Amino acid sequence: MATVPRPQTLVVKIGTSSLTQGKSGYLALSTIARLVETLSRLRQQDHRVILVSSGAMGVGCVRLGLSERPRTIAMKQAVAAVGQGRLMRVYDDLFSALSQPIAQVLLTRSDLEQRSRYVNSYRTFRQLTQLGIIPIVNENDTVAIEELKFGDNDTLSALVASLVGADWLFLLTDVDRLYSADPRHHADAHPIHQVDKLKQLEDLQIVVGDRGSQWGTGGMATKLEAARIATAAGIRMAITEGRHPENIEKILAGEPLGTQFAPHPRPNNARKRWIANSLVPTGRLYLDAGAVQAIRQGGKSLLAAGITQVTGEFQRRDAVQLCDVNGQEVARGIVNYDSQELHQIRGCRSDQIPEVLGYEGADTVVHRDNLALEPEAD
Repeated sequence: MATVPRPQTLVVKIGTSSLTQGKSGYLALSTIARLVETLSRLRQQDHRVILVSSGAMGVGCVRLGLSERPRTIAMKQAVAAVGQGRLMRVYDDLFSALSQPIAQVLLTRSDLEQRSRYVNSYRTFRQLTQLGIIPIVNENDTVAIEELKFGDNDTLSALVASLVGADWLFLLTDVDRLYSADPRHHADAHPIHQVDKLKQLEDLQIVVGDRGSQWGTGGMATKLEAARIATAAGIRMAITEGRHPENIEKILAGEPLGTQFAPHPRPNNARKRWIANSLVPTGRLYLDAGAVQAIRQGGKSLLAAGITQVTGEFQRRDAVQLCDVNGQEVARGIVNYDSQELHQIRGCRSDQIPEVLGYEGADTVVHRDNLALEPEAD
């Protein structure tokens, strides 16, 4: 197997459909064994490897003899707790057979929203990979509440890749690559091998679903969102077949397997990646054309004079979306005023703010250091 010249940071996500045996839900041990062998070889080549693994819920259901996924939050959390322990036991047994140490890392959305916990998470991953350990990551389903869930492990893996500044994100799924539609039902569906810009997919009018299936269309919708996050952070991404994890090594060696996404040439820095991807926006600011141009092309801060409309309720230091008059998001940022204050000062010059509010405030609504552009918009 060809090797890559320099050590790289690799985040690998494997989905439930690849980890389990179809309708039975039992673990696909041969696939997991190949995955473990592949990741261990990559570690032996000095690559820094992080695995994001689904499957806890499915394993828990089988372990408890459930015929369908639970519906209530409490039951989901209990079943995930059972499955997570069993899944980690399998991973530990297989990695230990190859003398490869692993670690379990469970994350919640709030771990990445709060800046101090975000930085601490980064340091933990850095220390683990420096020690030659493979972290195995999953969402902490046993404590996460619905409002603060990542939604799926595709998103989680992209956020982890952005957090650690990965070189590659590999999404292992139940299809060999991205298709323009479900090839089982659309005879004219064609494979997509390379995506240089995500806007190309809009031109292709790709058909994706929003729920999982054996073909993985639900995964495709979330995988495209993962691609948006990863490529905006300057990370290469590939979608390839989970049953053949050895494809990771082939892709690293230059083989055109799966669907590969090129990174954005001008990615945001680490702080702005945190703002763009980890913070959940709680409101929207609509901007006039002059403000949009100043932000996009001039790298300027957002002033109150450029705001035409304010929606949502938020506090100072919350994250908001910055949109043009058509509602198209152009950036995200951390505001220096709450929503009530912005309703009063929108459209005002900075020197008018003290008179309107009755007290001194910041000159900027969103300082440029706290503003992250949408990469496709610049």
